[in-house]
Amino acid sequence: MSHTEHLLLVEDDSGLRELLQEELEAEGYQVTACGSAEDALGPLQQAEIDLLISDLRLPGADGLSLLPPAQALSPAPAVLIITAFGSVQQAVNALQNGADDFLTKPLEIDHFLLTVKRLLENRRLRREVQRYRSIMAVEQFHGIIGQSSGMRRLFQHIRQMAGADGPVLIQGESGTGKELVARAVHEESGRSGKPYMVVNCGGIPAELMESEFFGHAAGAYTGARKARAGLFQQAEGGTLMLDEIGEMPLALQAKLLRALQDGNVRPVGSDHEIQLDVRVIAATNRNLTECVEQGTFREDLFYRLETFNLQVPPLRERSDDIHYLADFFLARFNARQQRQIKGFSDAARQALLHYPFPGNVRELQNAVERAATFSQGALIELHDLPERMQSSNLSNPVTHSQAPGSPPQTDDQLPSLEQVQRRYIHQVLDATGGNKRKAADILGITRRTLYRWIE
Repeated sequence: MSHTEHLLLVEDDSGLRELLQEELEAEGYQVTACGSAEDALGPLQQAEIDLLISDLRLPGADGLSLLPPAQALSPAPAVLIITAFGSVQQAVNALQNGADDFLTKPLEIDHFLLTVKRLLENRRLRREVQRYRSIMAVEQFHGIIGQSSGMRRLFQHIRQMAGADGPVLIQGESGTGKELVARAVHEESGRSGKPYMVVNCGGIPAELMESEFFGHAAGAYTGARKARAGLFQQAEGGTLMLDEIGEMPLALQAKLLRALQDGNVRPVGSDHEIQLDVRVIAATNRNLTECVEQGTFREDLFYRLETFNLQVPPLRERSDDIHYLADFFLARFNARQQRQIKGFSDAARQALLHYPFPGNVRELQNAVERAATFSQGALIELHDLPERMQSSNLSNPVTHSQAPGSPPQTDDQLPSLEQVQRRYIHQVLDATGGNKRKAADILGITRRTLYRWIE
């Protein structure tokens, strides 16, 4: 069984220390071992330790002296205290000072390993709950996640125009979250308690579109046995969101323009108009200016819709948000599927950061859910991501190879041997989940040499 947890073992008995280290490493844990509290301070503060295992009686400072510096860390490790001089009072003192559990010597190895596993699982669950809560609370604006300058500017524009009643045109590439932006405009407005209707203009047959929008009177056409309210009537007092407005036929565009200008709609087959109070928000991934020039979109409707214009930036222009979005999607996946994936390896994060995301936020969400579904470890690794994203990992030396037909690399572009070695070591560590024993075996070196290279 493979783990990625890092354990710090503090035991002055060298024989017991070696035995416990071997047993823990055999379980797949990464273990740093030392013989005194003083020697433990360095590893404790320099690396993220998941579990501190310390003897109570040590030469010099005792094991309890490690509790304050351990608790000062963020995140703090779980703590297991071991002593040959077990007593109820010592156990109470250790637990009161922040230890998570207390074992007495002589240790029963199976019980010891089960205790280690339980403490690590409890810590993972606590951190997952904290992480999920923090992710769900971070920089959300009506369900939109973003703290980049472009998104903060978008949020400000939404607030400013939400109080008005004029039409809103939302433009942006497919997958950028235009429908979420439209919902945010509605929620920020005084219409938030009223109906919010969404219709995809590209998903309704042209012959049914007018009836769908404006309703119809009884007997208006074959099969219309009774009158039916259209989307405008259903959205009375609230907001009607027209997604993919660029797909709307020209004939219906003229009727939509009239509804926007005077607020009146005429159901199909009716002699009477209905006065309505509906705010229209339109969204499209098309360039409507080009559509106007091509004659597929009415110029007067375009100018009426863009009374308030919102541009949703593509994900490649808001790379600051990629990690927040990836963590959010992973936390939501963990909650839905009852998984405990801790996060992303450094290589996976770098690959996401350097990928251009032509499918924007929707593509990132799908990639994270796919990677999490097939991930077998505690972290999403580079190989869990779609292949097109793996090749964007700039830390992978393979991606720097000469491509057919590309200009030759100059001397200053070629990596040094030391750089290639460093990249490969990190690649192997990522692939093994940080397990230095496995990494050393793959590299064909001793763990001592690997530690020296890392340093």
